[in-house]
Amino acid sequence: MAPPTDPDTAPGDDTVVRLLEAMATSVDERGFKATTVADVVRIARTSRRTFYEHFSGRDDCFLALLARVNGELIAHITAAVDRSLPWREQVRQAIEAWISGSLSRPAITLSWILDTPGLGTAARAQQRESMAEFYSLIADLLDSPTYHVEHPQPVSRYVSIILVGGLRELLAIHVEDSGDVSDIEDIVDAATEATIAVLSASID
Repeated sequence: MAPPTDPDTAPGDDTVVRLLEAMATSVDERGFKATTVADVVRIARTSRRTFYEHFSGRDDCFLALLARVNGELIAHITAAVDRSLPWREQVRQAIEAWISGSLSRPAITLSWILDTPGLGTAARAQQRESMAEFYSLIADLLDSPTYHVEHPQPVSRYVSIILVGGLRELLAIHVEDSGDVSDIEDIVDAATEATIAVLSASID
């Protein structure tokens, strides 16, 4: 019989991905504040030594997870929008994808909003970078003929900040108040209406 494979040296294993997924699992099960490095390495079936080869600590691993989730969410939104449709319909598609994607991992979304402000300057820098990626996403989605017919100028960064901040707060309140991530139609409707109103006002 062959000896058991050491999980730290399993061929083809992506250790960083395993650690990030382990962090995500622990946040889902225990919340970020209660998560420890010991939890992460236990779930990932690896060692502390391996963990510290990739991350400086728990917070560093968590921020890397948020960056990965943020990138996946942006890709999900981009793929969900049909750029041939009128811009108001594209807005609804983007918001529906944003909300459904965010609420597919509610504990991580809530931790991103509520826990990162207490993690210091590195967390703030990472949060600003993630927000900037969303600003770029909004500008890209609105860089369409159907939008420019009404507004030849690109959407301003200030308008993007209002939209991103409002959607983040809506998601946080929804998860905190109800915990229901299955019925999102009401918040999609509200977010779409508000976003179109803000963009229409900027057109005027």
